Amino acid sequence: MAKRFLIYTNRQKDKGLTVTEYIRSYLESRGQRVFLNTDEADRRETADCMIVLGGDGTMLRAARETRERNIPIIGVNLGTLGYMTEIEPDHLEEALERLITGDYERESRMMLHGRAYLKGNEAEDWALNDIVIARSGPLQIIRFNIYVNGQFLNAYCADGMIVTTPTGSTGYNLSAGGPLVAPQAKLIMLTPICPHTLNQRSIILSPEDVIEIEIPQGADGGMQTVEASFDGSRGIPLCTGDRIRIMQSQKVTEFIRLNRVSFLEVLHGKLSD
Repeated sequence: MAKRFLIYTNRQKDKGLTVTEYIRSYLESRGQRVFLNTDEADRRETADCMIVLGGDGTMLRAARETRERNIPIIGVNLGTLGYMTEIEPDHLEEALERLITGDYERESRMMLHGRAYLKGNEAEDWALNDIVIARSGPLQIIRFNIYVNGQFLNAYCADGMIVTTPTGSTGYNLSAGGPLVAPQAKLIMLTPICPHTLNQRSIILSPEDVIEIEIPQGADGGMQTVEASFDGSRGIPLCTGDRIRIMQSQKVTEFIRLNRVSFLEVLHGKLSD
């Protein structure tokens, strides 16, 4: 029975859709059904597999945009580091054959759900990598009040705060000095961005914990304006008096794994490049 493949392409990475058309032609020649993310038909069809062409940023966008459909995804690395992408272009044909025959494993990754409580309004979104609260106005230190399960944890003064999943540990969290975590783990990390004291480091929490970040008045008693960004994409503006509640989402992202190598082996290869 033919499988249904959805190809999600970053057109900046695959100029002229050269790789996209090669994959489509190859799969169709093997009797498979193929849709592109630009096709109107893909909005009605449920695919058995989504092949994402680009880098880690493209993988994040694809996971967010199709989260309601729960399509297993695999990436072709047209970017640089590509922690999330599984397939290198030189091994594309072999990988496609394995996808057709079902010679792969599936791996579930946790996501985050954030709900912002604004003045007389609410907004929500989801993230596979991270939810980042950072300044949206002039260059200034931001004050945060952090609560976990309703209990006050700490007040932070920093350039921002990263709430990340294990999948997101290799992203902004890593650049901010946070720990690397195996993507299959279940936990939530809090990593301050450039904290303005020497004793504030990342905090690792249980996936069942509920985090609440409150935006108080600034150090001078004035209004603070920040933005909550979901996987570096959609932003929700917050200001003094607003808060955002972050917890593990009931939604997950299913990754297709072809390579039976450990996270440590992949990490060693990426860090050695």
